[in-house]
Amino acid sequence: MIAETVCSAVSVAGLGIAAVTAYRKRFLAAARIAAYSLVPIGLVMTGVVGWLADTAFSPTAWAGFVVLGGAWALFMITRAVERRDGGTRKERRAAKAAARREAAAPAASVPSLGQGVPPASRPAATPGAKSSGDDFSDIEAILKKHGI
Repeated sequence: MIAETVCSAVSVAGLGIAAVTAYRKRFLAAARIAAYSLVPIGLVMTGVVGWLADTAFSPTAWAGFVVLGGAWALFMITRAVERRDGGTRKERRAAKAAARREAAAPAASVPSLGQGVPPASRPAATPGAKSSGDDFSDIEAILKKHGI
């Protein structure tokens, strides 16, 4: 009852301000003020204000808001954990399958000292470094080519 009275008073005051604004020949601003002034009385007439007043003083409604907030928090927490763990269930299964395939055929079949690495990907030896005969002959050829 009080909320309806307050909304009606706000609407009447707004319409009064709109009338004064129209008297000053500012019709566009007066129309805008009148539109804003009619909103509270429209909310009263549709029953929204009564519903809000009943909801604001109802413990059951507040408990419902708490339950909704808890559900939203659980949803956000599970989304954050899912993103941190690597995506959806389907993506985790694909990652596990790829790990199993990699474990079945490990990349360790290539010697770790670089002996199985092709010469193109092997780093070039420096002129002062001591290495095997093949590398030294390559260096010697390069030095002869430059006249050293």
